[in-house]
Amino acid sequence: MFQLGKTIVSDDVIKKDFVCNLSACKGACCVDGDAGAPLDKDETAILDEIYPKVKPFLRKEGIEAIEAQGTYITTEDGELETPLINNADCAYVIFDENEVALCAIEEAYNQGEVSWKKPVSCHLYPVRVMDYTEFSAVNYHKWQICDDACELGKELQVPVYKFVKEALIRKFGEDWYMELEKVAETF
Repeated sequence: MFQLGKTIVSDDVIKKDFVCNLSACKGACCVDGDAGAPLDKDETAILDEIYPKVKPFLRKEGIEAIEAQGTYITTEDGELETPLINNADCAYVIFDENEVALCAIEEAYNQGEVSWKKPVSCHLYPVRVMDYTEFSAVNYHKWQICDDACELGKELQVPVYKFVKEALIRKFGEDWYMELEKVAETF
């Protein structure tokens, strides 16, 4: 681990390779697991605001889940997350013609309907950020469903931090990312 400003970064963010392989996993990270996507507090207001423009992109089940639970939920632990459909799929997940899970928010963004791409936690994946009082921990999250992504990343020689460059800049800024690149060069 190393420190960059007010972040503590796991070496794995630099050492591990990763490139999403949607043809292999079919977007399983959006439908597997037992929790919605983690949200920052400011993202909840964005979800409330953009929901009417995202709604036409959603599946019937997603609309039902959001209208029953809200555009986001607060867990028993006080964490903010996207709602789920039947404790499985993210309520914002849609599927393409090949049954690959996609994000309705990102689809609305790609079509110019909204100016917000998707929750930063989704954009950052497989990087997870845990905010503490004095610092943020930036870690690589290893999940078996992403084994194909690790293999593709290794084959293409793309480290995690390069794969999620846009998201890391979105979260921490361009200067922070440039410092991360300098650290990576010394590894």
